[in-house]
Amino acid sequence: MARERENPKIQQQQSSSVLYTVEQLVAVNPYNPDILPDLENYVNEQVSSLTYSLDANLCLLRLYQFEPERMNTQIVSRILVKALMAMPAPDFSLCLFLIPERVQMEEPFKTLIVLSHYLETTRFRQFWDEAAKNRSVVEVVPGFEQAIQAYAVHVLSLTYQKVPRPVLAEAINVEGLSLDKFLEHQVTNCGWVIEKGQGRGQLIVLPRNEFNQPELKKSSADSIPLEHITKIFPILG
Repeated sequence: MARERENPKIQQQQSSSVLYTVEQLVAVNPYNPDILPDLENYVNEQVSSLTYSLDANLCLLRLYQFEPERMNTQIVSRILVKALMAMPAPDFSLCLFLIPERVQMEEPFKTLIVLSHYLETTRFRQFWDEAAKNRSVVEVVPGFEQAIQAYAVHVLSLTYQKVPRPVLAEAINVEGLSLDKFLEHQVTNCGWVIEKGQGRGQLIVLPRNEFNQPELKKSSADSIPLEHITKIFPILG
């Protein structure tokens, strides 16, 4: 009976140290199929805990290549959704490269590839429309909508100095009072400024950066330390 009382404590310790355990498994046994269940459990842990490990997920996809009969399509779908949430990082393409083409032609992977294409080409209206049709695929991963909204804001900040309110609303799929609250937060915490546009419209002034303010690019490039530049030459050679 004493051992049964100790088990919950042991399980709690194992749960709290899951990141260390999985990273250790990946580092020591990256091609050992025995770690497949641990990696699959860790994908679900990433979903529930709002964490993310590209290395662990790539390791799992590589193991599926060697053990195709053990591929769990639900797990793979969740990996790809998490990879979409990491944009603008190229994680989705890295993961997709390890998934057989025959599998890519099946659902839900076909849909996720379409969603990725819309994001890469900044066709946000089409993205949100397609995502709404496939809520069962994307909403199983908490934080998906917020991550894509952050990516959309990132893209806008690289492109515009001033964004009309309707353009922002379409990009992040938020309107009305919800958009007002979002703007209030951005003004308070991120340095956004709201100006009056034509008629009753609003213009959102985004913080200056070297991409939406070209004159900043030169001064930024001039400040690159020489040692950073010299490190490039061996790579090019």
